[in-house]
Amino acid sequence: MSEARFTHLNDDGDARMVDVSGKDITVRSATARGRVTVSTEVVGMLRGAGVPKGDALAVARIAGIQAAKRTPDLIPLCHPLAIHGVDVGLELGDDYLEITATVRTADRTGVEMEALTSVAVAALAFIDMVKGVDRMAAIGGIELLEKRGGRSGTWVRPS
Repeated sequence: MSEARFTHLNDDGDARMVDVSGKDITVRSATARGRVTVSTEVVGMLRGAGVPKGDALAVARIAGIQAAKRTPDLIPLCHPLAIHGVDVGLELGDDYLEITATVRTADRTGVEMEALTSVAVAALAFIDMVKGVDRMAAIGGIELLEKRGGRSGTWVRPS
């Protein structure tokens, strides 16, 4: 039985960026999701006149798009990729905002970290917009839902 090997470590155990130059360019996508719990007061404001700082949902969506593009600047061993598409979906519930991000590329490595970063930063930007109304707002449940493309093909989180 072969021993598991961490791809982001060299033979001496030091961190390294994996060389993906030999991998095929394929269409790849990843979808992630997370949730921000908020007070019913915040939800009421968002469904009405809005929060005092401005359009919290638009700011969250733009922050998520920007974050996907800047992921290699935030996550040390991520490869810079040509991001070909980012969709950030926002669903307002009775006491939460659910954020879903799908990132697409045609490249040599996947965009899972870009999708996760998109959700995380969208959630942070949203909290920044509503913190004056709800200091208890909290981020939770950020997870990868699926990835498609590349050598390993499709993976979907079990229900």
